[in-house]
Amino acid sequence: MSQAIVKAPPFRWSFFLPKFWLTWLGILLLYVISWLPYFIQTYIGRVVGWLLTKLGKKRIVVARRNLELSFPEMSEAQRSLILRENIQHAGMAVLEASMGWWWPDWRVKNIGSIEGFEHVEAILAKGKGVLGLAIHNMNLELGCRIAGLHAPSVAFYRKHNNPLMEYMQYRGRARSNKYMIHKRNVRGLIQALDEKEVCFYLPDQDYGRTKCEFVPFFAVQEVATTTGTLLFANQANCETVFIVSNRTKDGYNVKFVPGLENFPSGDDKLDVARINRKVEELVMLAPSQYLWMHKRFKTRPSKEDPSLY
Repeated sequence: MSQAIVKAPPFRWSFFLPKFWLTWLGILLLYVISWLPYFIQTYIGRVVGWLLTKLGKKRIVVARRNLELSFPEMSEAQRSLILRENIQHAGMAVLEASMGWWWPDWRVKNIGSIEGFEHVEAILAKGKGVLGLAIHNMNLELGCRIAGLHAPSVAFYRKHNNPLMEYMQYRGRARSNKYMIHKRNVRGLIQALDEKEVCFYLPDQDYGRTKCEFVPFFAVQEVATTTGTLLFANQANCETVFIVSNRTKDGYNVKFVPGLENFPSGDDKLDVARINRKVEELVMLAPSQYLWMHKRFKTRPSKEDPSLY
């Protein structure tokens, strides 16, 4: 398994060069904010959300379009309300990442709760690995830290382009979890599942036309949906659960939900459609917290099809 693990990046003296000074300033600012009382951070998160409306207009356009495509039956006022709340959650997500990276365990436990963990325990008791299908809510970074305090997990990992941020990101994500596997190391994740690990996988993003099926997601009828979930479920000794992390008035709740029955069934198109329906169900628990700023409908069934954006 050692070859599958992404190794911790070393500290470099070059991090003190001028080209990293702005990065250091941002890290220091977030670190200081992370030690403020949580209720103060929620106000700062709103300010960050407001800044996003000024500096991240392209992402907001994407979110607005995704909501239009997904919920045509809603009034514009209803979608606008979800969008406004979504922007606030996006602002808070920056601070939630710093909480997940730097808060001590006791503080994370004070604000985080787990629901449905018995579904994970039942699978582990069978001597199998757990393939956790996590939906991409804004607070997922902190949610993974909370979940890791109950069951240190394994996940795919994408390195940060900035070496200093990569140094910080890796150590932050490793705080309460076991290890990380490069996002293209399929065999590594299968091996981890065979070794009875709890593994996280995100089935709800657009990974392109390769190894996907076009199935409904909300009101869009042909959405590129990865079949990677089926590959892992077929080849590894594992069972699935779904995972959703939601921000509540009392903090953050990570919920584990039983996986699909008779999965995989052998019908790939049917199975990924079932996954999407379950993701929809979990999204609707708190629709404004979902990552609507991702171009989920970017890949079209044919390259000649006009873009939905």
